[in-house]
Amino acid sequence: MRDGQLRARKMRAGAILRRRAGGIVNTLALILGSFFLTAVGLDTFQTIILPRRPSGRLRITRLFFIVTWGPWSAVARRVKSKDLREEVYGIYGPLSLILLLALWAGLLMVGFALLYFAIGSPFQDMTRAPAADAWQHFRSDVYVSGTTLFTLGLGDVLPRSVAARGLIIAEAGFGLGFVALVIGYLPVLYQAFSRREVAIALLDARAGSPPTAGELLRRHGFDGGDEAISLLLAEWERWAAELLESHVSYPILCYYRSQHDNQSWLSALTAILDACSLLITSLQGTPVRQAQLTFAIARHALVDLVLIFHLKEKKIWQEQLKIDRLPPEDFRRLCGLLAKTDIELCGDPASEERLRAIRALYEPYAQALAEYLGMPVAKWIAEPKTTDQWSRVAGLRSVAEAARKKGAAAVSHLHDEH
Repeated sequence: MRDGQLRARKMRAGAILRRRAGGIVNTLALILGSFFLTAVGLDTFQTIILPRRPSGRLRITRLFFIVTWGPWSAVARRVKSKDLREEVYGIYGPLSLILLLALWAGLLMVGFALLYFAIGSPFQDMTRAPAADAWQHFRSDVYVSGTTLFTLGLGDVLPRSVAARGLIIAEAGFGLGFVALVIGYLPVLYQAFSRREVAIALLDARAGSPPTAGELLRRHGFDGGDEAISLLLAEWERWAAELLESHVSYPILCYYRSQHDNQSWLSALTAILDACSLLITSLQGTPVRQAQLTFAIARHALVDLVLIFHLKEKKIWQEQLKIDRLPPEDFRRLCGLLAKTDIELCGDPASEERLRAIRALYEPYAQALAEYLGMPVAKWIAEPKTTDQWSRVAGLRSVAEAARKKGAAAVSHLHDEH
């Protein structure tokens, strides 16, 4: 008699302990599932919908890029072939977008599955054994969550409570909203990417490939070049403003590489800043005012992007402060390159000091981004090329002009004789 009572007490105590343990597990599942759904909702809102710089250090998107970009860039840097290395870098941008969307979807699915588990997995599942354990219940919850989120509606697992039915309706609404956001998100990204690349492609004929400030100013050293370069800088003022708005709102665009060799948005932006610096410190006239306006917005874009990636807090920033992009020998070459223009560098010692001072306002930011993204920063002087198409066209044009002048002189001589 006493043994039976003891066994009954032990059974009741075990049942109480199991209920308490189950209650604690369900409570933890409720908290964790709510946390996942809240984190994904806030991160999606800040990344896709909110038209301003995302804030917060523990956002899912920021942690995703920290975890994935470091190993990816480390592998890419070890690739010896330049073309293959650019291919590896170029894959990351589109691939990271797909992986980020998959991460959001996975966290939503697990979050709702935890909520189903927290309310006792109230589903009629024919594949689940009658005496199923907690893990089998959770597998059914994940299956229901996945089919509901992606709006499959198979109907092979049926809810048996009002709470479960309400959660299924809510998750189906989340799934439709998620698909709509993805459909709207991708065109916005690729439209911004396309607008960015058009201006970079147009810069090829004006500043070389890769673009440099010395080549840009040299190619505008013709009659009427002041007006032409003012118009060009006005276009790049607008381009820098669009870059600021799009890349601050969608930082993933910074990882997208240009389609053509020797081109990148960072090198183009740096070349424009270099040209503006030369005009501001060494020239008088109409282009200087426009150069100041373009310099201001272009530098603003660089500074904000450095802040987004928190590069000032990393070792990269201190290393870039020690690098001189324009050593004395390159400065002398730049002087000779611009000798036929109105820009005087070597003849005015004060202009060199002014140039060094204005370079310090943007060069560390450009070099820090270049080191972080694996993009080459623009040089001041282009390396000599034997296949420069612009030089070939310019040479043919010079021959045509010489022939035209020779013909005009011959006609004038015959006219004088007559």
